Parts: sequence; C-alpha cells; structure tokens
Amino acid sequence: QILMLWDTKLRHQYLVTWEQFLTRSAQIGQNGDDNLQSMLVGTVMRKIKSRTWKKQRYFKLQDDCMTIWYKSKKAGNTHSTFSVGDVEAIREGHQSEVLLSIADEFPADRCFTLVFRGRRGNLDLVAESAEEAQSWIRGMKKLIENLENMGEREKLDQYLSLSKADKNNDGRMNFKEVQDLLKMMNVDMNDASACSFLPSQMADKSQSGTLEDDEFVLFYKMLTQREDVLRVFQEYSVDGQKLSQSDLEDFLREEQLEGGDIEQHTKQLIECYEPSETAKLLNAMTFDGFLMYLGSTEGSIFNPQRRGVFQDMSQPLCHYFISSSHNTYLMEDQLRGQSSIEGYIRALSRGCRCVEVDCWDGANGEPIVYHGHTFTSKILFKDVVNTVGNYAFKVSEYPVILSIENHCSVEQQRVMAQHLNHILGNKLLKSTLDGKAPIGLPSPEDLKGKILLKAKKIGGLEESFNGMVEDSMTGEVSDEDEAAEIDEDNLHRESVRRRIKRSKQRLSKELSDYVVYCKSVHFSSFKHSRIHSKFYEVASFTESKARKHLREAGPEFVHHNSRQLTRVYPSGFRTDSSNFNPQEMWNTGCQIVALNFQTAGEGMDLNDGLFSQNGNCGYVLKPSFMTEPVVLTIQVISGQQLPKVNIKEDSIVDPLVRVEIHGVPMDQAKQETRYIENNGFNPVWYDTLRFTIHTPELAMVRFVVEDYDKTSKNDFVGQFTLPLSCMQQGYRHIHLLSKDGTSIPPSSLFVHIRITELE
Repeated sequence: QILMLWDTKLRHQYLVTWEQFLTRSAQIGQNGDDNLQSMLVGTVMRKIKSRTWKKQRYFKLQDDCMTIWYKSKKAGNTHSTFSVGDVEAIREGHQSEVLLSIADEFPADRCFTLVFRGRRGNLDLVAESAEEAQSWIRGMKKLIENLENMGEREKLDQYLSLSKADKNNDGRMNFKEVQDLLKMMNVDMNDASACSFLPSQMADKSQSGTLEDDEFVLFYKMLTQREDVLRVFQEYSVDGQKLSQSDLEDFLREEQLEGGDIEQHTKQLIECYEPSETAKLLNAMTFDGFLMYLGSTEGSIFNPQRRGVFQDMSQPLCHYFISSSHNTYLMEDQLRGQSSIEGYIRALSRGCRCVEVDCWDGANGEPIVYHGHTFTSKILFKDVVNTVGNYAFKVSEYPVILSIENHCSVEQQRVMAQHLNHILGNKLLKSTLDGKAPIGLPSPEDLKGKILLKAKKIGGLEESFNGMVEDSMTGEVSDEDEAAEIDEDNLHRESVRRRIKRSKQRLSKELSDYVVYCKSVHFSSFKHSRIHSKFYEVASFTESKARKHLREAGPEFVHHNSRQLTRVYPSGFRTDSSNFNPQEMWNTGCQIVALNFQTAGEGMDLNDGLFSQNGNCGYVLKPSFMTEPVVLTIQVISGQQLPKVNIKEDSIVDPLVRVEIHGVPMDQAKQETRYIENNGFNPVWYDTLRFTIHTPELAMVRFVVEDYDKTSKNDFVGQFTLPLSCMQQGYRHIHLLSKDGTSIPPSSLFVHIRITELE
C-alpha cells in the first residue's frame, strides 16, 4: 500500500509506504502540537441541527490524520466519518443559522462550524469548554494547512483507491486484486488485457504472480505513464532525453505562441518545475519537469495573467457585468425551501456582488426575510444585515449591492433603516461620495468597501440636495414583486385584456435616504427612458420580459444599458430554483443578471466562468468594441482519471467531450468527440473541433465531459467554463470541476488550442 506525496523542498516526486506516512502523521502530534494530540484522543461535543436537536457525539481524529470519526455515546450506534480534505472553512462563534438560534444557551467561544465543499450541509458543533473548541479549531486549521502544503492533493485521493485494492491485507496484490483496482480507477479490462497490465516480466521481478513493495511502485508508474505528453516532448527534444534551453524556447514560441522575453521565461520554467538538479545545471528540462509544467497553473487553459484584477476599475458601474444572486436567502426551491443566512455567506464567498433581500413585516416589530406568499421559512432582517456586513469584503473589496424587495410597513421600514445604519456603520453608503449632486454613476474603484442599497426611493437624488423630500410618500410596489409578475404572466397567457392594479405602499424617509445610486423604478418604454430616466435609476425585468425587449428592440436595449443599470431575474414560474442562460442577457449589456446560486448547472457554470477572471472580484468590464471574427480550433487529446459517476463497482465511464460556445446568437454552437468505451482513467481521442466565432469578446467556452449512454440521457462527469478572451493557446490542461463548481483533482483534459483570424 502506497501513497504518493509531493515534497516541495526537494521539488521531486517520491513514494513512501503508508506505514511511513502514519509515522509522519503521528510525529505531527508528538512535535508539541497539543491540539492534534487532543484530537487524536477524542472529545465529546454537541452536534446541533436545530434549537431542539442537540445531541452529544464522540469526535476523534483517526491515526491517519486525514479522517474525523464520530458516533453517538450510546453503544451499538453506527459511526460516521468525513475527510479533512472535504472541509473548506472553519467558522468560529455563532456564524450559522443553527448556532445563532441557540446563542442564548451556548456562548460563542464554545461554538464553531465546519463548512464542507460543494453543497453538503454544515456541521455545527458546541464544545464542552472554550479551550476544547479552540483546540479543535486550531487543530483543524493545522490539518488543512498541512494538506494544502503537500501540494498535488490528488495524490492523497489516489491512496484511497490503492489502499482498498489489497483485499486480503497480505501486503501483495494478486491478479484479481489488480483487475479490481483497475475497475475502481475507471478502467474496464478483460482477463487478457489485465494480464498485460500485470507485467510479470517487468514489474513482477520476484516471479511470484503478485506485486509487492517496489514492484507495486513500478506498476503504478506504468499505469500513470503519459504517452500523449511524451509524444509532444520527443517531437521537440533533439536527443529524445531532455529539452535543452533552445528546445524549450522553440516549444514555447511555436506551440504555446508565447512572446516577450522567451529566453528568460524558459530559465524560470526550468528553475520552477525541473526536479533534477543535474538537468538544471545543464539549463535543460527532463520529461518529468515538462509534465509538471504542463500540469501547473502556467500550463492550464486559463491565462494566469487574467486571474488577478487586470481590468480598468475606474469606469461607471453601468460599464460592468456584476455577479448577482436571486432570492439569495433560499437554499432550495422557491415554494417550501429553507431560508438561511448561509445563502448570503455562500454567495458572497463566491464573489457575488449583488444579493437580494425580500423584506416583510415580522413579529415584535422586527422585519423578516422570506419568499412572500410561500411556505419558505423566515429569517430576521437584522441577521441578514449582520451576515452581509461580516462577509461582504472577504473575497472582493469592490462594492456590494443590497437589492431590497420592500413589502414592509413604514414602521418596520424605519427599523430596517436603523439596523442598516447601526450594523453596517461606515460601510453603508448613505450619501453621494462627495456630498454633491452627481452627474453620473461612480466606479467600482470609487466605491471600494461600500454597501449600496437598491430599493424604492422618495423622489429623486436631486431632491435630496434641495430639502424637498417629504417624510413619507406613496409609491408603487417595485417590479421585483414576483407574485405580481406571475399574475401578469398568467393574465397575458389567458389573453385577458385589462390593466393590472398595482398595490400601493408608503415609503419611510429614513430608508429612502439610504438609496443613493440605485433607485428601483418601474420600466415604461425605451422611448420614455431615453427622455426621462436618470442615470441612478434601475429597472428590473423577468427573464421573459427581457427576452421580449431584446427581440423587439435589441439596439435600444443595448443603448439603455450603456447609460444605466438593468437587473434581470428568473421567472416566478421557476419554482424549482432552476436558472435561465445568462449569456443572452449579457449579450445585450444587462449588468445585474441574477441567478439562483444554490442550483448547479449550465447557468451557474457560465456565471462562474465569466467571473473567474479579474480577480474573481464580481465585476467584469463590458467589451467596448468589437474585433474581427476568429476560428477556434480545439484538439481534444486525452483525459486523466475522470471520476466515476455510478457507485456500482462494475460501472465504468464511456467518456465523450462536448465543447459549447455561448455568445451572440450567431456564435451559439456545440460539437462532440466520439466516446471511448470503458475507460475513464486515461481515454485518448485526438479529435479536432472547429468553431467560427464572430463576436469573440462575448464568447464563453464550456467543456463538458459526459458518460455516454445509448439508451438514456448521458451522465454528467465534469466541466470547465471560461471566457474565450482568457484562453491560453498551445498544449494545455483543463482541470475539471464538479457539477457544483468545486475542483475534482486529478481529473483533467489535455488539449491543443489554436485561435486564428477568419480568412
């Protein structure tokens, strides 16, 4: 049984036995780390699911220092486990819905929350003392840090398969165990094929018919050999053994299409990725170094120079696409789902910059947040504001917009204003930046660290400066009132020709005054807007109304969006919290395209892809001009260690790759490779796909891997989405993501990319 680790100091791959790893893990606890020692002994803590469900569980760190084991104190109950690698973050104190509900019973210093990757629910815990809580908090952070520092986390995942392969625990692997291992690794082989993988002449040096110790290491190396990369390496290597500095320069210039100081970059690559000190002295790169470079961030399809903030952030807000969430408080569907502050934490942690708050009158004078006229649960407005205040700027320093759907009485609107002012303090934008009547929208740069209110407002921004605002006034319910929208859609469908009576509402001056640059208004027409609208007014449309406008008045819609902000949100009929395709709205220049962040799929893939550039700051500059059409040529070469999609042991993936272009209607296209039968471990295609793209600056490219099924719908395996403008050319790896957007190492695709002008 083995585990492959990466030693960052030696910058060299090596293998250690599992026993050695355990020894190393045990040493972690023995080197003065009392926290880990305490975790290895175990602790009784309360697992909290609700205000009434609080049960004691015994938690213990397993000897592998990778797994947390826990069970009920009652004898005979089954136990549960989770991997340290599954934990994304540790939150201290009352930082979850559940722990807030028991804040009066357990002090914050005894409470903490483990947040898991993907959409798995949080684990809320209460320790017996503040010291025990800190011991677990610090210990978990240490374990996560150790795991991240190991690098190439997928090598740890590999162990999980290899350790299970030796079924009889005799320290050897026989023919049947090798065959079972291959199936676990997504390779299906008959007896004859598996025999060829059990290399009796090469790996089985002891001629015992089994693999043991170093023989298993050799077997693993043979299994993971990258013939596709070796082919490229040998094409550019003069002697077939190494890439000289000149060879590597040729590769970077001819294949990767790199410019600038290639000589200097070549030296940097050798220094960074070459494991052999001898090769470094020769200014050369071995195959191992070449493989490491292609598997790194520099060798990925996403241009690393576009990962950080690289765009001009000093233009008016309306010049940017803004990452936006719809009904942010909902964790599930729109009718009966749970409302939770967790929705705000997760959205803001993904770089979302516009979150929605539906406010209604609550008991005891406290406004509540929920999806009105439904059975969704309710949360306090002040808890939402607290959460936004705490998480608004952890991922991005650029402004957050609170989109308020206001259904409250004047009295509770005043309470809302008090909470906003008291909790957010100086973070809340309460007046124009310079205290004068503005002539245009400020920029994200101007508004760094500020939270803006988007809501209905008494009068205009100008009146705020001449003292003409009344204490309160009557206004229409905003267009974000989705119940009204559904009524309108139903009436339209039934062809009932009568005007909708909109309910009237009074607005409080206190809340209205906090609406500065984002006044919610009813949209009449583009002609009316062109003549009468103000730059700070924001119209909201359902997806169906937005489509109608872009079909009937596309150029006017684009012009409207060049002057002021527009918000588009999902139809009220999407009660399952599904998403529309945001691309058509971005094509028209709509900035605030609000999606259900809790729902994985194409819509969120495109959203994550667009906003993965520019520092994931939640703002992407809209293209200011259109360039010439291009031809995108993608050779899909191979795949590496794709995840199994069916839990049945005998089920093997038959992978195919589909490439989708999302952009202006003329550019929408998709093409597929053929499928490879029974091989999800190292499928090879060498299939070439070509696309003509007329508006490249708006094009998104989505790579989807599916498990082919001739009798039913293909199963999703993995995906990766990015803007065409962020693509690197040449030989590149695509590190796949799961359906919910989390990484699934070591799963990847190896491709060759060319972008050429249309002749």
